[in-house]
Amino acid sequence: MEANGDDNIRSASSCPVSSPSTMLSMENALRIVLSIAQRLQTVTLPLHDTLGKVLAEDIRAPDPLPPYRASVKDGYAVVASDGPGEYPIITESRAGNDGIGVTVTSGNVAYVTTGGPIPNGANAVVQVEDTELVEGALGESKRVKILVQARQGLDIRPVGCDIEKDAIVLRSGERIGTSEVGLLATMGVMLVKVFPNPTVAVLSTGDELVEPTKECLGRGQIRDSNRSMIMAAAVQQGCKVLDLGITRDDEEHLERILDGAMSSEIDILLTSGGVSMGDRDFVKPLLKKRGTVYFNRVLMKPGKPVTFAELIVKSTKEKGARKILAFGLPGNPVSCLVCFHLFVVPTIRLLSGWENPHLLRLNARLGQPIKTDPVRPEFHRAIIRWRVNDGSGNPGFVAESTGHQMSSRLLSMKSANALLELPATGSVLPAGTSVSAIVISDISGFPVSDNPLALESNISIQHISHKQTVEESQAAEVRVAVLTVSDTVASGAGPDRSGPRAVSVVNSSSERLGGARVVATAVVPDEVGKIKDVLQKWSDIDKIDLILTLGGTGFTPRDVTPEATKSVIEKETPGLLFVMMQESLKV
Repeated sequence: MEANGDDNIRSASSCPVSSPSTMLSMENALRIVLSIAQRLQTVTLPLHDTLGKVLAEDIRAPDPLPPYRASVKDGYAVVASDGPGEYPIITESRAGNDGIGVTVTSGNVAYVTTGGPIPNGANAVVQVEDTELVEGALGESKRVKILVQARQGLDIRPVGCDIEKDAIVLRSGERIGTSEVGLLATMGVMLVKVFPNPTVAVLSTGDELVEPTKECLGRGQIRDSNRSMIMAAAVQQGCKVLDLGITRDDEEHLERILDGAMSSEIDILLTSGGVSMGDRDFVKPLLKKRGTVYFNRVLMKPGKPVTFAELIVKSTKEKGARKILAFGLPGNPVSCLVCFHLFVVPTIRLLSGWENPHLLRLNARLGQPIKTDPVRPEFHRAIIRWRVNDGSGNPGFVAESTGHQMSSRLLSMKSANALLELPATGSVLPAGTSVSAIVISDISGFPVSDNPLALESNISIQHISHKQTVEESQAAEVRVAVLTVSDTVASGAGPDRSGPRAVSVVNSSSERLGGARVVATAVVPDEVGKIKDVLQKWSDIDKIDLILTLGGTGFTPRDVTPEATKSVIEKETPGLLFVMMQESLKV
């Protein structure tokens, strides 16, 4: 790309600026933005204020978890070598400090509850279901009949079996969700060092704009939708928002508003309108006057006039200067919101400490033909849904257009959860064409079409969610099956989020995986027998090459996938397990 020659417009140090007649691609423009943006200074917040934030420090366990030997079940703490028989109950050990100072010796037992401490001397727990209370005379000691032989360590969680002392529980760079809040509380961490979310100022420009509260519109007036929409979008990303209101197309008035915004403690400035080629579009010249403009046109549809600048503000409170990232968003509502998703959301994420600020991309097949633009790559608004058959005979995402795509038609954004990346060919992409889809909102809220996965808990091996024809199945060089193990999904109480994602990852990487394709999926509850049935059928009858199991690998009594798998395999490969564990630490 050629140099512009204008000292007020430059690119990042590694990227020369485009000439006025040349437009950057969206990818290159975003690359410039992210090269300029920097993480915000860390802050220390109370635990209850950290949800959604990114950790800025490693968290180590000050104590082991559990800190004492704990019972997995309600039952009786015994000496395993005693075996079945009738024994006196010498104490009760419930969650708390019951049973302290009591030692279980051979010939007696102690009642324990789930999570309760195991008394000294006991080395196994026999669950209540394998015992019978013995009726005795009034005033006699309680006795219980143990019906089974216990092995040493049965149903006892050793000290530190969940978390060892000084182990890194959470790493810097991880986002804090509800489970992370629980872990921090477990570690006793009540003040947490995190990256803060940025403060965003939002300004609408245009003589035609009036507040949404105006009931009767005058000639040439429209209600300002962009400001409300962008402020809501910024709040959705966890930002603090400063409302700068509406300014008319007057250079002096706009300059006063921008100066006031720059003097406030904001990190990002968003304007809508005033960035096109009109004689009263003053945003671009004012951004050039106040800072450095890196680009002011992008080869994309919608959103061509989007502008990005870096404004430097001298601060009296801090050493050096403070940086404000300014985006001049187009005035058309759709263009405005599309540019917010493509440029501002990754910027917010980077400032907030995300290690990967980019939006999620998925492959989806078109549900209907779409004509592409001959000049500019288009970001077509669409709704993507997971289907058991995406039209190719395989499970996958299908994209449905939201209709007419004019940039002023905000209805095209209604319910849209993805932007389809369509090439600038001027041709018609037929239905069934696989395209890249940028996810812009939660896709789990859309019902899964033709989904038989949520079955009754007594699912049998015949109830698989998808099965290719013999011809299609044989065409795959590596035949893959995906088994989701979950009581919740199998009972229909919740959606299967991991299974469809695994199918998408395998099928979208088919070429890199040597022609691997998912040819079958199933959902079973956390029961050894049902897991074994599926594994044996897929291995021995369907001759599947690779089986991926999802779920059931935790520490609760219902997590039995490893036990079920080990009962049917002929040989373990510990080296492969080691490599998988190494790779998982990089995620």
